Amino acid sequence: MSGMAFEFLELSGQRSAEKPRKTGQTMVIDAGLGPDALRDQLRVVGPYVDLAKIAVGSARLYRRDLLVEKVAIYEEADVRPFLGGQFIEYVVARHGLGMIPRFMEEARDLGVFAVEVSDNCIDLTDGQRLELIRMGLDAGLHVHGEVGSKLEKVDLGELVRQAELMLGAGCGVVLFEAAELVDAGVANEGSLSTIHAAVPRESAMIELPGPWIKGVTLNDVYEMMKTVLKVFGPDANIGNVAMSEVLELECSRRGIGTSGPQG
Repeated sequence: MSGMAFEFLELSGQRSAEKPRKTGQTMVIDAGLGPDALRDQLRVVGPYVDLAKIAVGSARLYRRDLLVEKVAIYEEADVRPFLGGQFIEYVVARHGLGMIPRFMEEARDLGVFAVEVSDNCIDLTDGQRLELIRMGLDAGLHVHGEVGSKLEKVDLGELVRQAELMLGAGCGVVLFEAAELVDAGVANEGSLSTIHAAVPRESAMIELPGPWIKGVTLNDVYEMMKTVLKVFGPDANIGNVAMSEVLELECSRRGIGTSGPQG
């Protein structure tokens, strides 16, 4: 038997259902799934996932052949894997900008789709941001920008300015660090509305918070998910989604989740 279960029931038409999507993208965070578990997860949620972040610097801890295998599994499911920005932050802090071209070459050779340029835990100048983006593009990679700090709050206007700079330099999308958008674990709807008004919807991705942010509970993650969809609509670009929460997010986008009927 083929086709979808309950196919006769119409879903919300406000959701972009077919890949490739420019809006309504879901980015999962991969903190170390093995190939068999990854295949199994993607059998169910693959149609609803667009990007996969290989978390922080975890790529350094894989056997090379294993990481290549995982990248291929993602590609088979039409999901684009990329390296988390804190890996580049580590390279810059520990080895300097001179190591970045070799880093980009290795990422490309591993088959990774993109790299992320961020300054979650280190400080980058505008010049360094632009140089890192240029190096990624020159290596034949796509580059995602990320703005915001995990260590202290940055003025929202400055984050928007940095996002515009990175988009102008060739980033396809800019991720907004979740730690900047929550207060004591609670989503700041005003900050989300400011981003929505200032950055084109297809260019902004809002990250969900997680337990790495002090005071954040699983309920806070769900509430953030609902608030982002309220502000941006069902076709919001949302990142740092746990594999186990992809279907809940997709249900909420379609009006059949815990947020109740929509559209």
